[in-house]
Amino acid sequence: MDEETLLKQFAAQFAHGPDDADDTDAAAAAQGADSTANQVADDADQSPATFDTQQFLNGLDAIFDRHTAATEAGPYLEQAMVDAENAGDEAGLLTVLNETMGFYRSQGRHKENQWIVQRALELAARMGLTTGTSEAWATTLINCATSMRAAKQYDQAEDLYHQAQSVCRHSLAPTDRRLAALHNNLSMLYSETNRPDKAELELREALRIIEASSVNPDADIDVSSSHTNLALTLLTEHKLEDAHWHAAKALEIYRTGHLEHSAHYASALAGFAQVCFAERRYADAVTGYRHALAVIEECYGKDTDYWRITADNLRQAEEAAAQAGVTVDNAGVAGDAGALPQSGSRLPNSPAQGKTGANAASSPSTVSVSTGSAGAAEAVSACPVSGLKLARAFWTQMGKPMIAAKYPQYAGRIAAGLVGHGSECYGFDDAYSQDHDFGPRFCLWLTDEDYAAIGEQLEVDYEALPRKFSVDAQGRVTFEAHARSDASGAFPAAGAGSTVIPDAANAPTPGTATHDTATAESGAASSDVAEAMTTPIDAPLSPVTPRAQGANRRDGVFRIGDFFESITGYHTAPAQTAPHEWLMLQESTLAAATNGEVFADPTGLFSKTRQGFKNMPDDVRLALISKRLGMIAQAGQYNLPRSLKRGDGAAAWLSIHEFVQATASLVFLVNVPMVVGYMPYYKWQFAALRKLSGSMFALLPNVGEQLETVMRLSSAACYGGAGFGEGGKGAAPAIEKINDIVEQIAVDIVKELKREHLTTSGETFLERQRPYVEDHIASDDPVLKSL
Repeated sequence: MDEETLLKQFAAQFAHGPDDADDTDAAAAAQGADSTANQVADDADQSPATFDTQQFLNGLDAIFDRHTAATEAGPYLEQAMVDAENAGDEAGLLTVLNETMGFYRSQGRHKENQWIVQRALELAARMGLTTGTSEAWATTLINCATSMRAAKQYDQAEDLYHQAQSVCRHSLAPTDRRLAALHNNLSMLYSETNRPDKAELELREALRIIEASSVNPDADIDVSSSHTNLALTLLTEHKLEDAHWHAAKALEIYRTGHLEHSAHYASALAGFAQVCFAERRYADAVTGYRHALAVIEECYGKDTDYWRITADNLRQAEEAAAQAGVTVDNAGVAGDAGALPQSGSRLPNSPAQGKTGANAASSPSTVSVSTGSAGAAEAVSACPVSGLKLARAFWTQMGKPMIAAKYPQYAGRIAAGLVGHGSECYGFDDAYSQDHDFGPRFCLWLTDEDYAAIGEQLEVDYEALPRKFSVDAQGRVTFEAHARSDASGAFPAAGAGSTVIPDAANAPTPGTATHDTATAESGAASSDVAEAMTTPIDAPLSPVTPRAQGANRRDGVFRIGDFFESITGYHTAPAQTAPHEWLMLQESTLAAATNGEVFADPTGLFSKTRQGFKNMPDDVRLALISKRLGMIAQAGQYNLPRSLKRGDGAAAWLSIHEFVQATASLVFLVNVPMVVGYMPYYKWQFAALRKLSGSMFALLPNVGEQLETVMRLSSAACYGGAGFGEGGKGAAPAIEKINDIVEQIAVDIVKELKREHLTTSGETFLERQRPYVEDHIASDDPVLKSL
C-alpha cells in the first residue's frame, strides 16, 4: 500500500494514477482555472482554444487502466504540455501540470518535478489565480506542496501547504473533507520532520472535520482512519494511554459498521498491534499482526511492501513474546478486534518504531540561563529550542486560550504568528542570537475595525501573558499558566504549574508525565514514560534593544496594514501594474515581510496580504535579473581583474563585494521568490543561500559554495603581495582561482538562462545576455528596461 492511500478516503476527488491519492483533482483545477481565466481575459481578443482538457484526462485514464503508465504516461503528459501551450490554453496547461506533478512524484522523478512545480506556480501567477481563493489555486498549491514533501523539501512544502490552507478556508465549506485531507498532509510532513506535537494537532483537526461531516461517525471508515493515524502519532509522543484509546476506537468503528472485510482493515489491526507492542502486550501485538497479514494477503497478495513490512513487525513481536515467555494462541484477535481503513503510511517499519513506548523513559536535561554580554562564551546556553518553536508553543498554550476566554466573538477574526525582523523569523537563530530581543513572543494581526474595538486592551492582555516555561528532554515546551506579577488583566489561570490545553478538551496535557501500566500474559510490565522537565525559564531571557521597542516593536497587537507598512512602507503590496514601486523595494525588505510562520489566520486576510508581497511581478523579476547580470559582468568579469592588475586591493575588494551581492541575488531571483523566498539582509544572506543550495530542486546549486571560496581567497588576492602565503607564492594563485570561479559561474548562469529559454546566446560575458533577457519583459514601462 502506498504511503498516501489514506487520502483516497479523505478526498472526494483526486488526481489520476495509482500513487497519487493525495493529489487534488486536476479536473477541478481546470474548471476553476477556466472560470478565472475567462474573468481575466478579454473575450474579444482570445482565440478559440484547441486543447480539449476532458479528452486529455480521458486519455490519461485509459493509460492507467491499461497499466501502461510506466512507459506511456510520461510521453503523453509531455506532449499534452506542448499541445496546451501551443493552443494558448492556460487553464488546460495548468491541468496538465497538476497531473504531471502527481505522476512524476509517484515515479520518484523528483528532480524533473522541480520544473513542473515552478512552472505551475508561475502559470497560476500569470493567470491571476494567486490573489484569489479559487479551487484551482488551492489545487495547485496542494499538488506543489505534496511534490515538495515527497522530495523531502520540507520547508517549501510547509509554506505551500499553509498557503493552501488559507485559500481553502475561503473556497471550501468548513466540513469539506478535502480540508481534512490537507490537515492530514500537514501531519505527514510534521511526522517526517520529527514534529509529532504539530502532527498531533493537525490530525485532531482532521478528525474533527471528518466527524462533523459524517452521517454516522461510529461506522465511518474515514473516522476510523483518523483514529489510527492519531494513535500512531501519539505513540511517537509516548502518550500510550491516549494512543491505545484511539487505536481501539478505530477497531470498534470497523466492528460497528461491519467493515471487517475492507482491505484497509489491516491498517487498523497493525496500528493497534503497534500500540500493544509499545505497551509490552506482546500476545495482543502478535495476534494483531497475524490478522493484519491475513487481510493483506487476501486483498493484495504477499508480493507487496505492505505485506513484507507487516511480516517483519510480526517477527519482532514474536521474538519479544518469546523472550518474555509469553505463549500466543494462534486463533482469535487480541483485545478489541474491529476494523479500519487505510493508514498504511503510518505502519511500523523498523525495530525502533516497534519499541516506541516501553523503553522511552527520558533522562533529565538542564537549561541554564545567561544574561552575559553578546559573544561571551557563557551566553551560549539559554533556551534549547528555536524562536519559532517557542513562539508557536506560546501562542498555542497561552495566547489562543486567552483569546478564546476573553474575546470569544473575535476568536474567528484574529490572525497570529511570527513574521518580520529577527533571526528567529528566518529560522536561523541559535544560542548566540539569544543575547538580545529573545523570548516567548508572537504577533496578533487585526483588521482596522477590530483594532479600534479591542486593540489596546488586547495588547494589555498580551503583555500580561505568563512567560515562564520549561523544555523537556525531547524539546517540548510547556508554559506555566499563572498570571505575571508585573501585569494585570491576565486570563483566569488554570492553576499554578499547569498547562492550558489548546485543542480537544479530553486530550492529555502536552509535556506532562504519562504513566502506563500494561500487563502481558506472562505478568505485569510497568512502562514509565515520565518526561523529565528542565529547570523552569522565566522570560524575557535577554535584554530588549531600543530597535525592538516602541514603534519598532516586533511582537504584540497590530493592524494588518500597519504591520506591513512598518516593514515595507506599504499597507499592501504594490499593484502588479506598478513596477516602479516594486523596484524601489529591497529584496531584504520583502524577505522580512514574507518570512516566519502564520499560526492562525481565520479570515485569511493577513495571509492574503503577505502573499501579495511574495508575488513579485515576473516582469520585475526579469528586470532585476538583467540588472544583476550587468553588475556581475561589470564588477566580477571586468573591474575585478583590472583592479587586481593595477594592484589596487581596495578597489578589487569592493568589486568582489558587488559581484558576490549581485550573484547571490540572481540565484534567488532565478529560483523564483514565490517558491523559495527572497534573499534576506547581509547577515543571513549566506545562511539562506546554503539552505537554498541544499535543496534538491535548487537552480544554480553550486554558486553559493563558489562565492564563499571567492571570499575566502579575497584577502590573499587583494592584499597578499609578492611573498604572501604558503611557500611565498604570493597573490597569484588566489587571483587565478578567483578569476576561474567568476568565469565558471558565468558559464553556469548562461546554461540556466538557456534552460529557462531566456536566451539563445552562448556568450559568457554576461552584459551581452541582458538584451535577450529583457526581450522577455512584456510591459512597455521604461522603468523595466535598462538598455
